[in-house]
Amino acid sequence: MQNTVNILVLVSGNGSNLQALINADQRGELGVGRIAAALADRAGVYALERARLANVPALVKTPNMTLPIARRRQDLSDRVLQFCRERDIGLIVLAGFLSILAGDIIREYAGRIINLHPSLLPKFGGVGMYGERVHQAVLDAGEPESGCTVHLVNAGTDTGPILLQRRVPVLAGDTAATLAERIHHEEHIAIVEGAALMAARIAAS
Repeated sequence: MQNTVNILVLVSGNGSNLQALINADQRGELGVGRIAAALADRAGVYALERARLANVPALVKTPNMTLPIARRRQDLSDRVLQFCRERDIGLIVLAGFLSILAGDIIREYAGRIINLHPSLLPKFGGVGMYGERVHQAVLDAGEPESGCTVHLVNAGTDTGPILLQRRVPVLAGDTAATLAERIHHEEHIAIVEGAALMAARIAAS
């Protein structure tokens, strides 16, 4: 029997993708994966409440805003890494996590961190491309379709190898909000597929 892969979900907001992962875990759809904890980079977000309601350990580690940005990212990443070591985390899933990981965690967890991005990468990714900014950029560019991407995380921003994508059409009259809502439905499917796929790979390695 394959070993269980403990999954840490990193969140920053409402947590609907965390909820999709929790629901999938409860239905046994993550295979050998198990949601072990949720970690937010800001207090008071609803994602933390979703975790608590599901009896998933939830914690907050906020960036130290007194540090320069590069050092701030390193510091937060190091604290997340320490938590991963303490809890035997096998897979890290970024589900709407707005902080950028850097340093040792990228090296130690190479091939074991995935991110969900709300566009068809490599289009509309990179620093500053998150939330409705992405969807507005898609609309401004006149793209006929958009979607979401689950990819491995490397030292760049949205530059790691793509695991899977799900596509939606851009409709006449779409706004950033309506396009986002259509993509959210696909995100909930993609994040579960990506987590299950990676958990199986990690367990088999």
